[in-house]
Amino acid sequence: MLESYLRSRLKQKDILLMTHLVVGYPSFEASFKIIEAMVNAGVDLMELQVPFSEPIADGPVILRANQKALESGATVQKSLDLAKSVARNFDIPFLIMTYYNILFKYGTDRFVAEMAERNLKGAIIPDLPPEEGADYLQAMEKYGLAPIMIYSPTTPLERMMYLSTFARGFIYCVARKGVTGQDTRFSEELVSYLSNCRKATKLPLAVGFGVKQKEDVDFLKGKADIAVIGTQTIRIVEEQGVEAVGDFIRGLR
Repeated sequence: MLESYLRSRLKQKDILLMTHLVVGYPSFEASFKIIEAMVNAGVDLMELQVPFSEPIADGPVILRANQKALESGATVQKSLDLAKSVARNFDIPFLIMTYYNILFKYGTDRFVAEMAERNLKGAIIPDLPPEEGADYLQAMEKYGLAPIMIYSPTTPLERMMYLSTFARGFIYCVARKGVTGQDTRFSEELVSYLSNCRKATKLPLAVGFGVKQKEDVDFLKGKADIAVIGTQTIRIVEEQGVEAVGDFIRGLR
């Protein structure tokens, strides 16, 4: 169970690290090497993004990575097969992150069944509210996987509490309005928002969107349980190459 794993890790660490990777970018071979470097650097869990042509929650860096992965021949099946390989080779939980059109076209039950078959632990589907996701939620429960729900700074407390009833594993707290990759103000306003998130759920809290340096991770200690690093890793790969990823991740602790 994902939640029990996280709680066990939190007895050893004051905050966990979750990283994000666009599968197939810059190539499938490079994706495996990046994942390996992240795991060796001490990442606690990871979200693997199945490339999609219209990733509406993502900023220009991750959007470009999605486009390049698709241009290079990334498919849903290849993405799931890489996920199977890394879940077999590395002893941390892996989750799928993608958009609902992927599941709808593939077949929701079939997609979730193949996630379970590959020993993946859950999924983040940012454009699927529970009111429209009955088939997805039923499939996730059927196969014992964790549907990760999302809070934002504009989500009312009542709505947060409602979303929590569907969530398993942890809650993903978006640090600010907008898309990934933009600057986030780590301020008292963020502290107040995370305090509200705590009132709404007993699940661990993950914070993403704008976490890119050690100071950001340090700020979140005691306020959240998981710091999520996504866009900045892609920037590191683009600017310094795959070999720089491990040192970057180690530098966040």
